[in-house]
Order: sequence, then structure tokens, then C-alpha cells
Amino acid sequence: MTRPPTLARGNVTAEVTQALRQAIVTLALPPGAVLDKSAICAQFEVSRFPVSEAFARLAEEGLVDIAPQRGSTVSLVKIADVREYMLIRKGLESEALRVLIGKHDAEVIEALHANMAEQRDAAARDDAETFHQIDVAFHDIIFRTMRMTKVKAIIDKARANLDRARRLIITPRRLALTIAEHQAILDGIVAADTPQAIAAIRAHIDAVMVELFAFAQQNPGIFADGTETVLDADYFPFG
Repeated sequence: MTRPPTLARGNVTAEVTQALRQAIVTLALPPGAVLDKSAICAQFEVSRFPVSEAFARLAEEGLVDIAPQRGSTVSLVKIADVREYMLIRKGLESEALRVLIGKHDAEVIEALHANMAEQRDAAARDDAETFHQIDVAFHDIIFRTMRMTKVKAIIDKARANLDRARRLIITPRRLALTIAEHQAILDGIVAADTPQAIAAIRAHIDAVMVELFAFAQQNPGIFADGTETVLDADYFPFG
């Protein structure tokens, strides 16, 4: 976990929260890790108050579990929450593709082409963290065509747990598959073939979720509901 170079007066809680969130989402603080408040205070050179406030904010996001008298820990990943978020994404990004293809926005299509090149470069360098950020940007480029800032704010707030889960399954194989799946989405956009693009984005999201389910069943200790995760038709109600 990295301490910000400077902690601005009046903004200490926000910066401590962000630093802890980043450490949790990138798995520097893995699921189940004990959060030593005194050690964190010493590392950030702050009093206990901003750290306690940061814990409370992260608890609201589902990233920290606070147990009175027993201390705080990094929350285990809840696969059910991730599944629900992925279902929301399937619906929203499908609609975003309809809007994008209907607008024939050349600037957005150019941005997607550039993003694909960046993905391939990051994969070639086996830079998983950079690839993850570019992957997120790919979907954000598609989503921003809807111009629904309130919906996006809700999605962004919920994404921390999804990002944490997705990092668990990043492998060279998954990077290659993601590039192929993203290219299929872009091919549909370029061809102005809405059904093809929507089918591709749904297949991509489903493929990631299937891998995450399998990972959760093989590694139940880092998932709050890992032993109960069952891949069934409930996740695929739209085909």
C-alpha cells in the first residue's frame, strides 16, 4: 500500500480512503487481510480519526468488514454481487451499443481502435495491471455514448468489487481471449451490425463470468459465497 506523497489539509480522510481502496481493489490488500489501524495510522502519519472514517466509507462500498472489538478486515469477494453487477452491465452496454451504432460516431470508433492497439501492446508486455485499466477504458468509451452521468456514477461506485474479482482471473490466456472478444465487439460496431455487436458484448461478459465462477469454486476461501456459487440458468435469463 502506497502512501500519497502529500496529504492535503482538510482532505486527509478522502486521500486515505482512496489509497486504501486502491490497495484493496488491486489486491495489494487481499480478501480477508487484517487491517491494522495503528500500523495504517503510522504509515500515513495521521491520527486514528481519518483512518476510522476511511474504514467506514469502504465498509459502505462492501470492501471492508468492521467487527466491533475484533477489528477490521478486507471483505471477501461476494460473487452474487459481482453477478448482479454483470447483469446490469449486459443490459446497459447493449443499449449503449445501439446508441453508438445509430450515431455512427467516427471519433468514438477511432478511440476504440486506438484502445485495441493499447490492449495488444499491454498483453505483449504481459502488463496485467495496465491491461486491466485499458480494458475498463474500452467499456467506458462505449458507455459514454449514452451520456447518462447518474447511471454511470452508480456503476462506477459498484465497480470496485468487480475490478477486484476480475483481477483474480487475469492470466495470459484471459488477456488473449479478452482481446479477441473486444475485437468481435468492435467488428460489429464498424459493420454497423447492432445484433452482432450486442451478441459479442454479451458473450464477452458471460465468458468472464463463467471463468470467475470456476475460479470461485476452486478458491472458495477468498469469496464470501464461494462454496454456494453455482453456474445455472439464473445468470443467463436473456440468452
